[in-house]
Amino acid sequence: MDQIVNISTAAQEYLVQLLAKEDPGCGIRIFVAEPGTPRAETCIAYCRKGEEHPGDQPHEYNGFTVWYDERSIPFLENAEVDFREDRMGGQITVKAPNSRVPQVGPDAPIEDRVNYVLYSEINPALASHGGMVSLMEVTKDNVAVLMFGGGCQGCAAIDITLKQGVETTLRDRIPELKGIQDATDHSYTANAYY
Repeated sequence: MDQIVNISTAAQEYLVQLLAKEDPGCGIRIFVAEPGTPRAETCIAYCRKGEEHPGDQPHEYNGFTVWYDERSIPFLENAEVDFREDRMGGQITVKAPNSRVPQVGPDAPIEDRVNYVLYSEINPALASHGGMVSLMEVTKDNVAVLMFGGGCQGCAAIDITLKQGVETTLRDRIPELKGIQDATDHSYTANAYY
């Protein structure tokens, strides 16, 4: 089976050495936090037996298993993991050029479609007021839980922005979304636009 991420020989050797110090059967898990957004970050973590997530796909490398987060796989296309020795011992580097590229289509997970609308339509408008909004989660009832920041946090006009701007746009673009919930602490008003 083709490997999802190109892990260099040097990185594989280094990972085998690291994993030899862990519990038997410990592998690694590779995932993208906030995939398809400007804040996407590709992560590598230890994955002990039983710590893999539902849907994770295991792939065998030379002496260890890599568990790939199923949702992250499209964002890991052309990703590379390498290891470079230096005076301090060395460093693992990860290059995932597609981690921040939105992967949206009609079959994309609802989280990816919400993030796409937030970052392509809503945040550019909020930026004119020094604000931004990010998705925290989509509940099992298809409610998007959002966190506002910058000039939107503590802004007196947040209810108007949320209902007439953000919610209207999101529900228009993503009909199966049932609602929006604001998880922001608006009592902090130091940088509020209004």
